[in-house]
Amino acid sequence: MTNNIRQTNSSSDGDERTSALTTNAAAVSALASAVEGTLGPKGLDCMLVDKFGDVTVTNDGATILDKIDTNHPAARMLIKAARAQENEIGDGTTTTAILACALISEGVAHVQRGVPVTKVIEGMRLGIKAALKFIKQQAEHDQDGKYLKQVALVAAREDSDLADLVVEAARLVGEEKLKDPGYSLADAIVAKEYAQNEVFTGVILDKQRVSKQMPRSVENAKVLVIDDALEPGQVEEDALGTESGFARYMALQEEFRRDVAKLVDLGITFIAAAKAIDPVAEEILTDAGIMAVRRLSSRDIARLVELTGARTIKRSGLGKESAELVGLLGFCERVYEDERLDHIKVIGGNGHGMPAVIVGASTREVKDERERIARDAAGAVQSAVKTGVVSGGGAIEIGAAREVLSLKESAHSMASYGIDAVSSALKRPLSQIVLNAGFNPLEKVEEVTAAQAKIGNHSLAIDCDSGEICDMTEKGIVDPAGVKLYALTAAAEVAEAILRINTIIRKREEPNAPTRPDIV
Repeated sequence: MTNNIRQTNSSSDGDERTSALTTNAAAVSALASAVEGTLGPKGLDCMLVDKFGDVTVTNDGATILDKIDTNHPAARMLIKAARAQENEIGDGTTTTAILACALISEGVAHVQRGVPVTKVIEGMRLGIKAALKFIKQQAEHDQDGKYLKQVALVAAREDSDLADLVVEAARLVGEEKLKDPGYSLADAIVAKEYAQNEVFTGVILDKQRVSKQMPRSVENAKVLVIDDALEPGQVEEDALGTESGFARYMALQEEFRRDVAKLVDLGITFIAAAKAIDPVAEEILTDAGIMAVRRLSSRDIARLVELTGARTIKRSGLGKESAELVGLLGFCERVYEDERLDHIKVIGGNGHGMPAVIVGASTREVKDERERIARDAAGAVQSAVKTGVVSGGGAIEIGAAREVLSLKESAHSMASYGIDAVSSALKRPLSQIVLNAGFNPLEKVEEVTAAQAKIGNHSLAIDCDSGEICDMTEKGIVDPAGVKLYALTAAAEVAEAILRINTIIRKREEPNAPTRPDIV
């Protein structure tokens, strides 16, 4: 009886020690289950419904995780990791979630068997390091761009039209610009209802001209970009009540009129302003047949400058001599407002040719989803150019899992459990892909593992149509190495952070503490 009581107490103490782990693991597992069904060519969609009944149907992991309603802190950690993956790479968020969930589940299982958390984490670090090294070694740099279309197709859910748009845009940009850390090909993509798919060298501004009386189209335009408001200098309101203040106000108004007239004399035909345009300037520009647009974002201003070769000017710079202003002007082949699509196109220019991609759609819901898919494809293509490609379909992860297991012989005794956790987690992407395709995941994963080991080919995985083993690279199923590397790194960071949590304590309310909105 005494032994039974002691055993029960010991079990209870163990449960208390692992309660935080099991709670956090359950929250992450629930979150991952929301996206795992979307993985692979046979993945299905998720329906997101807000409190007003508005529906979003998507199989984009980033969208699902970003909009899902959860208050659990561990789940939020995974959401943040997925969001970072989307911002940095533009693809692979579902893989991040699945790998993180698998690492945590395997780690918790070992801890519950009595393995110290520190030893599990030690082994996981060794395994993750080996897996990352293996993936980097297997990456093939696509020198002639032969894999770009395949990368785009995989990321675009086999939508050939969207893949073609993205690849055409990537080729317009060129390899050097795609490797620029400050450039994002996905930012060039915009979806529009009732539009036709289109790629052109230029910029799309979701704005209208300042006045409908201005020309709707301008050819061979001289371009002035004002990173400020096109307004006269200001006089403080209190000063307007004095004679000198009013005189100052009138002088500034007259000076402003002269400056705007000077812009007309320079032959400028298109003006883009970051802020407001004064009604006086609007009238002068309209009478002169100059097209103008206002309240542009800093991103729009930067893209216009890059396209046209213009140099930005502040409001105070309008007083410069005409010769100085000429040196600040840019050029574009055409600017016109598409009233049906409610945007302005700026085409061609003296600067660096940047592509703009218009994705056509029939409805708002379809538009949003097509834009997400095209952006994923753009992120994947850019990552492939930067980091090379590896075999897709879960093949490279199986190869990495085999490589990780080889570490067990040299690992410290209990750290091997962490290595096992990494190896098991790396099998989860293929397992989920074949499960979504309607096959037995346990059977197919073992078949692929044995086949890769037998002939030493890390590109083998499962054809989701036939269920047979085939070479993914030969079938054109490839993924950017950068997507895999970032997903594994992010998943490992989340897993380690959650496994290290021993206790969950609710903080007391701080006086005057700001409220933080829930993630929805």
